[in-house]
Amino acid sequence: MTKLDILVIAAHPDDAELGCSGTIAAHVAKGYKVGIVDLTHGEMGTRGTPEIRLRESDEAAQILGLSARENMGFKDIFFKDDDAHQLELIKIIRKYQPEIVLANAITDRHPDHGKGASLASNACFMSGLRKIETEVNGMEQEAWRPKFVYHYIQNNYIEPDFIVDISSYWDTKVASILAFKSQFFDPESEEPASFISSPEFLPFIESRARELGHRIMTKYGEGFTVERYIGVDDLFDLR
Repeated sequence: MTKLDILVIAAHPDDAELGCSGTIAAHVAKGYKVGIVDLTHGEMGTRGTPEIRLRESDEAAQILGLSARENMGFKDIFFKDDDAHQLELIKIIRKYQPEIVLANAITDRHPDHGKGASLASNACFMSGLRKIETEVNGMEQEAWRPKFVYHYIQNNYIEPDFIVDISSYWDTKVASILAFKSQFFDPESEEPASFISSPEFLPFIESRARELGHRIMTKYGEGFTVERYIGVDDLFDLR
């Protein structure tokens, strides 16, 4: 088992890259172990195939220096925040024992993002209940609850509770996004146009990062919302 410091839970391959890959790269550079669990293969998306998106996910994982990445294989669009899906995600949380979980935006244009946020939040809490019994490969798992669950901001603007400076990792973020070649603008592609394949979409991602960076007096930033108040011991920890 690879114990992770941070586990990113994403409804679709490329959610993590678009929403928080700068934060991932920044923490990998500091020596933290970070992994991504994609809930679905994104098979209902307009462009690409599950096989292509798995290959793209692997490429993005290499770019970001992830310690682990796997796909739950839940049904795109149709997965639910119910006991069956919660139990499967609890197994993953107990497997990696993360201190921090980064999850989808609490509400967004795509309904899977809000569902993914709710599923991740509930599974993180339930994973700490010892009377919920799970096992993997015949081995009983220990209860584990992450210390913090934070939600990255995606398409819809949500006022962040805190912003991470990703200025030094912007190029890594862009490279990880562009690993998903099937999804974004390509003038030679013969696939149907989609919401994120327009030539305006990636400039929007940069504009959002610049806006958030400006809020903390840096070039680029990624915003997050919290489920409970963040406490500090030292006021000088705040920027």
